[in-house]
Amino acid sequence: MTIAHDALETRNPAERALLIAVDWHDDGWDLGSSLEELAHLAETADLNVVGSATQRLPHPHPGHYVGSGKLDEIKQLRETLEYDVVLVNDELSPSQLRHLEDAVGVKVIDRTALILDIFARRAQTHEGRLQVELAQLEYRLPRLTRMWTHLSRQAVGGVGLRGPGETQLEVDRRQARRRISLIKEQLGEVHRHRQLYRERRRRQNLPVVALVGYTNAGKSTLLNALSGSSVLVEDKLFATLDPTTRRVTLPSGRAVLITDTVGFINNLPTLLVAAFRATLEEVLEASLLVHVMDVAHPRAAEQASTVQRVLEDLGADNRRTITVMNKIDRLPDGATADEAREAHGIPRDGVPVSARTGAGLDHLLQRVDDALAAETRLVEVQVVVPYAQTGLVDLFRRRGQVASEGYTETGTLLAGRLPVDLLPRFAPFRQALPSGSA
Repeated sequence: MTIAHDALETRNPAERALLIAVDWHDDGWDLGSSLEELAHLAETADLNVVGSATQRLPHPHPGHYVGSGKLDEIKQLRETLEYDVVLVNDELSPSQLRHLEDAVGVKVIDRTALILDIFARRAQTHEGRLQVELAQLEYRLPRLTRMWTHLSRQAVGGVGLRGPGETQLEVDRRQARRRISLIKEQLGEVHRHRQLYRERRRRQNLPVVALVGYTNAGKSTLLNALSGSSVLVEDKLFATLDPTTRRVTLPSGRAVLITDTVGFINNLPTLLVAAFRATLEEVLEASLLVHVMDVAHPRAAEQASTVQRVLEDLGADNRRTITVMNKIDRLPDGATADEAREAHGIPRDGVPVSARTGAGLDHLLQRVDDALAAETRLVEVQVVVPYAQTGLVDLFRRRGQVASEGYTETGTLLAGRLPVDLLPRFAPFRQALPSGSA
């Protein structure tokens, strides 16, 4: 089974999309902002949004997502809005997708399928395409039967159908699982090559700085400004999908590698997080994270919380991080960076910059230089980490130098050297060094 990766043209004029959403999440995002983001995703997928319908429920209807009254309203809207596709602001179960599509009589695309479609357009490298195909196949596997009957009455192409061609949708689940297994093997080989590349980097003593942040926060523009490169920059969601690394010289003369990673988004499909885990390991391997925020965005605080949740899911929430307040040139007239910092709850040490104009970049490079210098200052320590806190043991191994490791009744005994910035994390568990230790 193969995936068609070139963007397929939608009907001309563009498909007309109706957005529908159930207000039931408790994630800090209000429904209006969530719908605005869904509309932006639709725009990125070349759809023409013609209207929306929302409903407040404790949870989505198990049969057709919205309640029966709202469903009737949605069907009536087709006469006036003439929509030919429905975009749903959540991931639908196979039965919800089937029932909703039968009820409205048009193609239904949930949020996960829409994001997968955009990723299919954006992936440029072999690895990126494999990762997208894996996520698509695992999403489609429980929906294959429905998709075969669906395509019997729909034109090939259009948003939500990107990926396997029409003949490929006639394969059975066993063939799909076989393809999934093959892709995982190929990605495993890519992962091994990445590991070898990282080992070479370590031997060259080249620290890695990973740019992380919400999609469209300006990470690629910042990478270009810091490195003088020309990474693709577009004012669209997920403009950068495949990670890009550039060499940058810091004020001290030290060389570092700065990596631009895929942007995060609210309710990022777990299939994508899993498929892109090998790529996102760049975040775990980085010596320093630079969290790029769009401080001119009205939902900057909610976006930052989303980024933090994804980093926690990846196990990277304990990484040393510098917060960058990007796009200060787009703040409303008269507004200051300090006011934006206070409005969005950004720490006082957040660095205000404009990647577009270059303002604040010298300060940012100095902050990166100072942070990496602190990373290299190591202190001899001995700690007993409670067994319940395995994350701290991993942190010691990853960022410190372990001289010896053992086990006691209360926890893991580690002796070695730690960066000074980590000492507060291990302070409750430190023990006196054996006599004669430096």
